[in-house]
Amino acid sequence: MSDSLYTQEMLDSIQKVEATRPSRIGFEPRRMTAEEKEALLAKFHPDYKKENFDTLVMGPNKGEHVPKELAALLQAHSRVKPESVDLEHPDYDVDVLVIGGGGAGSSAAIMAHENGANVMIVTKLRHGDANTMMAEGGIQAADKENDSPMIHYVDALGGGHFKNVPELLYKLVTEGPGAVKWLNDLGVMFDKEADGTMLTTHGGGTSRKRMHAAKDYSGAEIMRVLRDEVINRGIPVVDFTAAIELILDENGKAAGAVLMNMETREILVARAKTVIIATGGAGRLHYQGFPTSNHYGATADGLVLAYRAGASLLYAYTLQYHPTGVAFPAQIFGALVTEKVRSLGAMLVNVDGEAFMHPLETRDVSAASIIRECQERGKGIPTPDGFGIWLDTPMIEAIHGTGAIEKRIPAMLRMFLKYGYDMREKPILIYPTLHYQNGGIKIGADGMSEVENLYVAGEAVGGIHGENRLMGNSLLDIIVFGRNAGISAAAKAKTISKTGALTLDHIARFDQALAEAGVVTDKVSPQLLPRYTHGNPKYEAK
Repeated sequence: MSDSLYTQEMLDSIQKVEATRPSRIGFEPRRMTAEEKEALLAKFHPDYKKENFDTLVMGPNKGEHVPKELAALLQAHSRVKPESVDLEHPDYDVDVLVIGGGGAGSSAAIMAHENGANVMIVTKLRHGDANTMMAEGGIQAADKENDSPMIHYVDALGGGHFKNVPELLYKLVTEGPGAVKWLNDLGVMFDKEADGTMLTTHGGGTSRKRMHAAKDYSGAEIMRVLRDEVINRGIPVVDFTAAIELILDENGKAAGAVLMNMETREILVARAKTVIIATGGAGRLHYQGFPTSNHYGATADGLVLAYRAGASLLYAYTLQYHPTGVAFPAQIFGALVTEKVRSLGAMLVNVDGEAFMHPLETRDVSAASIIRECQERGKGIPTPDGFGIWLDTPMIEAIHGTGAIEKRIPAMLRMFLKYGYDMREKPILIYPTLHYQNGGIKIGADGMSEVENLYVAGEAVGGIHGENRLMGNSLLDIIVFGRNAGISAAAKAKTISKTGALTLDHIARFDQALAEAGVVTDKVSPQLLPRYTHGNPKYEAK
């Protein structure tokens, strides 16, 4: 690796990192007190920057504050002109319509099919283009002798600032071991000992080693198996087709969706007895200008559709900024550096090679600590895009021996090598990146939202993780709550002999509410895709 890839300031800092490395092996900085954490978060975490939030003036969550970018979409006009949509002759007619083709949507579709439903998936990109594919570190489940769902519950409750919805968190942790077994039985190639025992590691905020992984491409491996299962079952998948509006029946129950072909813009209608929203997160809205680790389609579509139909959101003001996004080089700015890198021994250090926080602090505390180190303490390393902190990756092989990086985190190694950076030889630069939508649509334990027959699974759900998610609990929730939504939606569909008359009347009611609230906007939603127009008005299409 050529030193010419680095600035002189970076090279000088790397020398300090290398000089302090021997003394940091085995060193463990003290944990912060609860009071210190609260003060840190209040001053440095983006969720606490009140100037970057707007108060909703209409809808189910009127009076609550959410990120400005999300507020603009929640209080926008529908893309759909009701008079132009033929609801009398649907293009698709199914028992269960799943909106979203990631891990949650695929799990839901599999279980709906398993329970006898005629099910279909629609996804605005390709089947599998989802944040599930981007997940690297692993999936939590309390399935070892020294662990239990109760301990997992306590860890997640504390990590979530005690805001987790109890019945949702209970379902997550108690069904966790069964979810991992289900994946293993389907063919997920988890890391195992020679005798077949699953390898587990720590994650931030965990008191036990319960992280099950497939190297550092856990999400991709899980998605591979789920996608194969969908194909093997013959479940129809309509790719490159976005849901742009929910359809309700005359009684206000979910009864399908208006779809749009992303390439031809053709409008289609899907009628369904029950609907499952599994549309994922919001990272591509780039809240507060942060980069993101999310896939291209993560634009909060499900939240927008559900809100306009009358479903409440929960904790929509809280997002997760993953502490270790790539800060350099620019080609992969914002890309995720899995927390597994730190669980293997890599330490966060500042420009002087100093460790400044305990490695197992929760993600929100870690992110805020890094921001403080750069902004207040002046201990960050300048990069072309701002500042970063070193993640001392050569420590991994100093601790575990030569070859440990290639064996345990091969995807990370390859990502950096592609651009000429060898993380085995030199540390890598990181900075927090917008990672996860903690808040989302409010659901009950059966997965149903406040709109009858409308179910939700995956990152679009609010309340499971409270105000902060622990590593590995997202892959767990897409399986637990994806399966849950599929089972519940299929069971409910069996009780419906025929859907009521299809309507889009809620669009007019929503527009009226906008007008009464004094909202003047030309914005339409859902956004569907990010806009990287660099200020050129020629490309600023709605």
